[in-house]
Amino acid sequence: MSEANVTLGIYADNAEKGAAMTYKVAVLMGGNSFEREFSLASGKHILRTLEREGHTVVPLDTSTSLVSALRSEQPDVAFIALHGGHGEDGTVQSLLEYLAVPFVGSSSCVCRSTWNKSMLPHIVTQRRVRAGLTEGPASWPRSVCLSATSFKNFGAAGALDLLSERLPSGYPFAVLPASGGSALGINRVESFDELAPAILDALSFDDEVLIEEWVNGVEMAVSIVGTDSEAYALPPVEICPRAGSGFFNTEVRLDPDLVDYYAPVRLSSLADDEDEAARIRVLIEEAALEVHRSFGCRDLSRVDLLWDGERVRVLEINASPGMAEFSLFPLASAAAGIPLGTLLDNLFEQCIARSARS
Repeated sequence: MSEANVTLGIYADNAEKGAAMTYKVAVLMGGNSFEREFSLASGKHILRTLEREGHTVVPLDTSTSLVSALRSEQPDVAFIALHGGHGEDGTVQSLLEYLAVPFVGSSSCVCRSTWNKSMLPHIVTQRRVRAGLTEGPASWPRSVCLSATSFKNFGAAGALDLLSERLPSGYPFAVLPASGGSALGINRVESFDELAPAILDALSFDDEVLIEEWVNGVEMAVSIVGTDSEAYALPPVEICPRAGSGFFNTEVRLDPDLVDYYAPVRLSSLADDEDEAARIRVLIEEAALEVHRSFGCRDLSRVDLLWDGERVRVLEINASPGMAEFSLFPLASAAAGIPLGTLLDNLFEQCIARSARS
């Protein structure tokens, strides 16, 4: 990863100074989802970070003994470093709520909605309607979501020719699981003949498949910290797969030699004029904040998006962003001039205070 091009910026206004309290923190990681290895990498980095901050850390590789371990250890707070099913779909969040264990991150109800990518247009649009708005900074690719049941029991394969009407931009399409992360099961489909194998691949990871317009542009991740009106965006991280490595798929994510990250995003990637590029960056951050707030996310999230030269095209929101050493959230925190340990200390304090009020 040392060869990756990472340019650190300064965003120091959001950094908190002074000594923080120390807590007994349960770090939940591993599990049995398709993203277990990503989760373990996140968990191990969080463990090292919290130990340096002086916290007492209880690592828990989630299994059937999780409840007994939590009841025995009685942590002050939990940090969820789980990725994939059960860690991001509200399952473990609802369990922690039941056990009255304070945890960093969004509620179980919110996680159920962020978990399914097809919900994003509806959730954001509903918030705009409630606010009396007809548009906002965020947009998204047109898409179609179909379930495995619709193919198996209702013959949906016989209507795939309608995609050219539903998605008039035409091929290529992105075909991916409606739920899940780490780019598992995502394929770029160039023609009708490639469609069925890509759908089968996506359905091997989830019960629903999302078929959406393929959008070309500058790919970025915007990490968000905080809740409601107090939420703020960390600097966007630009993602640049190297020539020949394709898009930001699972293989690229696992091999640092296949991708360059720029934190913050290079203004030259957004526009030739520096002032215009700075305006676009603000628009990108506002779009990510709109999505975070629309879903009702709290504490932290990561919004994946593209700038297509005209609009911010949001792809998804992650309520449990990756936290490995060179994951996008820690890169953004470093670019903001905020040590990850300091950021987590603040979230723990807010989380425990929130629990005390409930």
